[in-house]
Amino acid sequence: MKFFYCFISLVFTINGCLSQSNKKQTVLLEKGVSKELACFRKHQINDVSYELSFSIPLEKSESILSNLILNLTLTDLSQPLYLDFNEKTENIKSIQANGTPIAINHQKEHLLIASENLKLGRNTIAISFVAGNSSLNRNDAFLYTLLVPDRASTLFPCFDQPDLKAVYTLTITAPKEWKVLCASPLNNKIAKGDFITYSFDESDKMSTYLFSFVAGEFKSVAKKSHSSSSTFLYRENDAEKIKESTDVIFKQHEQAVTFLEDYTLQKFPFKKLDFVAIPSFQYGGMEHVGAIQYSESDLFLDTKATESEKLERAKLIAHETAHMWFGDLVTMKWFDDVWMKEVFANFMADKIVNPLFPEVNHDLQFLTSHYPSAYAEDRTAGTNPIKQNLENLKNAGSLYGNIIYDKAPIMMRQLEMAMGEKAFRKGIQKYIQKFANKNADWNDLIAILDYQTSLNLNKWSDVWVEQSGRPIFSETIEYDNDNRIKKFEIIQNAEDASNNIWPQLFEIGFVYNDSTKILPVTIKGKTTTLLDAMDLPKPISIIYNYNGYGYGVFPVDKTCLDSIASIQSEVARASSFINLYENTLLGTISPLDAFNANLKSITIEQNELIINVLSSQINTLFWKYLTEKQQQVNQKIISDIIYNRLQENLPSNIKKTLFGLLSAIAYSETDKERLYQIWNKEIVINNLKLNEDDYTNIAMDLVIFNHPKSAEIITKTKQSISNPDKQKRFDYLLPSLSNEEAVRDTFVESLKEEKNRENESWVLSSLKNIYHPLRQESAKKHLKSALYLTDDIQRTGDIFFPKAWLSNSIGRYSSIYAFEVVETFLKENPNFSPILKRKLMQATDGLYRAQKIKKETE
Repeated sequence: MKFFYCFISLVFTINGCLSQSNKKQTVLLEKGVSKELACFRKHQINDVSYELSFSIPLEKSESILSNLILNLTLTDLSQPLYLDFNEKTENIKSIQANGTPIAINHQKEHLLIASENLKLGRNTIAISFVAGNSSLNRNDAFLYTLLVPDRASTLFPCFDQPDLKAVYTLTITAPKEWKVLCASPLNNKIAKGDFITYSFDESDKMSTYLFSFVAGEFKSVAKKSHSSSSTFLYRENDAEKIKESTDVIFKQHEQAVTFLEDYTLQKFPFKKLDFVAIPSFQYGGMEHVGAIQYSESDLFLDTKATESEKLERAKLIAHETAHMWFGDLVTMKWFDDVWMKEVFANFMADKIVNPLFPEVNHDLQFLTSHYPSAYAEDRTAGTNPIKQNLENLKNAGSLYGNIIYDKAPIMMRQLEMAMGEKAFRKGIQKYIQKFANKNADWNDLIAILDYQTSLNLNKWSDVWVEQSGRPIFSETIEYDNDNRIKKFEIIQNAEDASNNIWPQLFEIGFVYNDSTKILPVTIKGKTTTLLDAMDLPKPISIIYNYNGYGYGVFPVDKTCLDSIASIQSEVARASSFINLYENTLLGTISPLDAFNANLKSITIEQNELIINVLSSQINTLFWKYLTEKQQQVNQKIISDIIYNRLQENLPSNIKKTLFGLLSAIAYSETDKERLYQIWNKEIVINNLKLNEDDYTNIAMDLVIFNHPKSAEIITKTKQSISNPDKQKRFDYLLPSLSNEEAVRDTFVESLKEEKNRENESWVLSSLKNIYHPLRQESAKKHLKSALYLTDDIQRTGDIFFPKAWLSNSIGRYSSIYAFEVVETFLKENPNFSPILKRKLMQATDGLYRAQKIKKETE
């Protein structure tokens, strides 16, 4: 087990902290929650309960008056009691310790209660305060808390660390038209004038980041689900979406619970399972105990939804439900293991949805869902290990990204395959049983899994979990005089030039005229000799990673690019296209050759998941890696190919996916007029099912393409939006859509003020409009300020916002100008946050690669 050192003058042997002195000295106080503070408090505090009350006024501009009664047991009075409260000191109105009023001592985001005001054993602290607004997500008609990873302290005084689990008793007074939902069942409600006071039962035990409540003007539906009743709050007003989605949402939660109870041998661990759909929610979902929050647009689908959209909704529901066991019931000790809850949620979600979609190739779905996203970060100069070091919880948001959401499930599937599914599952069951309602780390899990396998899991984990990067594979093949294989070696080298070797299993396909010979490969060292290939006839081509299980970049035969589209296996076909793209970014294949191979395949491909891959790659290759001359030549070719395919007799989900690609590149005079006619319903494409949101998106594309009727398009679109939340979003986006550069410039300047960035999903949509490839020349003057604003974005935003801010601004560029802006910024700011620099390198990987690729092309 790895230990961390508590860099405080008082050091002790407790919960992994190494004792060096027994002298009474002072804990080093700093902003955030440091490891040393968390370590001391875990030793000092136990049996925590919070009694919280919040009075929500009618007006959003008014403060929320609040009270806290904190009960806890203290085992050490050598230090003060440190409560976290990342708000203004004036928000603290009064404090009582064990019935005695005391002075307010608020320093560096902490509220200090002196030892002389405390006693060994049970203590009660009463605090009157104004709730912090930064994590309340207040709208005119609703609000919701979102406290992951360290934001609970921005709302109320607490111990904001995951290993101090507590119970909560909540009372909320809200306007009488509002509904309230939290982790606990409702105990009582009392109406008084224009308000209702809701009193809830004591909650299950949870970490502070999982505490939540939602209040507002929501519709409500309750259904019997599993062994109890579940309540669903939502604001959606589209009757078709509500009809098509509501029963499915309840059913898929129930199916997920049933699967997880069976897989873990642990009954659903909490008092209830409610959920709420929130307009423009920052994430897909958040696993609050008993009251999951979801993005409204991800849950509510209509009859026009594609199979991929339905599958993604099912995976989202399964992911958040899996968190009830993995994250909520068993929680990481420290946020350096936040990836553990995410990997299990994603890993279990993939297992859960399989029986729900029997027609889907789930190996293909796993491949297309995880591999491109994992590679998108792991190939960059800003990549990081799955498990990262974290000295202070204030930086915990930086740990989130594609590595933990997408590479980690790939790692876990490799581990399950190496151990065997039965042994792996047994280990997981023991893990859940041992650490239920407790905290655990990766070493705790590895210790349990070690008993189930003969593998050296510590060595295996070191490269997959503790190290970053991916392998680049090459081959050595020799043939005898009869053209039979006499030597076949696979060589693995780390992309980052380290000595790392990733043990893994995958398959290779040897393609012949009438058959494909598939051979298993077990990689253990730098060089692997494939003995099963000895004496095989020389193949027409070799398909690496045939089953899609391997992780890395594999050899590709430049002479066989046109044949990828004809590979019979869907997984092998998709894997080959993903590998082709990765080789393009490495410089092995030219962007135009890769583009043409993708384009050829999209003319005949019948699988929606593969079409999604092809569309994404074609779009990126076109806008980022083709030269301007190549774009001019190929724009009409793409649009004609896609438009002609739309005339074919294809399933609606295939057509909608193809139409998304058409909309992204239909900027020529001919194409945008055709797109306008589709938007205006003058052209109706058979079996292309578009809804209100789709027409809104087409309208925005037309305005960005500078259609001559842009003003009319905007007016008509505003009139057609029926949902008031979506109307507010569209109004927010209007300046970023404007064809007047000065209007767009003013809008970009407004983003420097925090109040104008409150709805992060709206901000990110606006950035896509501002920095669209067709507008990048006019927007490049904003790039420098966008970089300088990143510090503030991290300080005020939620966990995914800094990377998304960079990806949707400078990350959209491929020009030498933008490259020089980044280089100059880094030279002028040598002390730029290493955390943010890593995010910047992830966001601008394509920009950096484009410099070399385009230079070689030209």
